[in-house]
Amino acid sequence: MKAIWKNTVLAESDKTIVVENNHYFPPESVKMEYLKKSGNQYQCKWKGTADYYDVAVGDEVNKDAAWMYLEPTEPAKEIKDHFAFWHGVEVGE
Repeated sequence: MKAIWKNTVLAESDKTIVVENNHYFPPESVKMEYLKKSGNQYQCKWKGTADYYDVAVGDEVNKDAAWMYLEPTEPAKEIKDHFAFWHGVEVGE
């Protein structure tokens, strides 16, 4: 699987974890030079608190287009430190 925005590969892995139709990429597969923590968070009842990241390619920024759970709840522990994408980031094979 790949996560692509503005013709740039943000993450690539054959070991994503699918939760609620979102592919979560392992941390070592994510090109962190394109992500910056935005400071926004989301509280999920069963997964815990997600930290959002802005995706930046060149001069363009896609606000809160990635997220990850640093300390997920026990039922979601398999996605710890994994990144998921949305807001126009194409995720597919």
